[in-house]
Amino acid sequence: MSALPAQSALSPIRRRGWIPEILRPAPDRAARPKPRLAYAIIAVGGVVAIALAQLLLSIAVTQGAYEIDGYELSQAKLSRQQQTLAEDLDRVQSPQYLARNAEALGMVPNTNPVFLRLSDGAVLGQPAAAGGGAAASAALVPNALISGVPLVTEQSAGETAPVGGQGAGLGEPVADPVAPAPPPVSDSLPTPTTH
Repeated sequence: MSALPAQSALSPIRRRGWIPEILRPAPDRAARPKPRLAYAIIAVGGVVAIALAQLLLSIAVTQGAYEIDGYELSQAKLSRQQQTLAEDLDRVQSPQYLARNAEALGMVPNTNPVFLRLSDGAVLGQPAAAGGGAAASAALVPNALISGVPLVTEQSAGETAPVGGQGAGLGEPVADPVAPAPPPVSDSLPTPTTH
């Protein structure tokens, strides 16, 4: 079909004025306003601002990742130091260390115990004075881990038991907490070094 019959069908209606004229002539190109330079500058500025904001956010997120990594490293270091201090605490709580400190303070182990029976008040055993010296603690198994730790009497006032046998006083920073263990003594039991 061609477009002619459709035009001829509409043309009588338009002639009578029933349908208003919808089509208008196109305005002259010279009369249309030109796009303004301000719109282009605003669009380019918006794109640059978005790119700059994205760059700054990326830098901030990266900086935060570095800070988190630093905190995790610090936490791991503090965790190792806490484990080392817990091992040192276990070391100075050992029976051998306590016995050596007691001997340094003048105490001696009782090799001749005497018991009192409460039901009738009878004394069981022969009381004798306790003897001191190296023979008193000879039955103890030596502990190689406390060989470098000074006794209580060897510490000056205001000092605590040093970490790992190093002479660190109260409030002084601890030197390397991962110090090598002292060599094992030939007459002691071998103990593993854990850190």
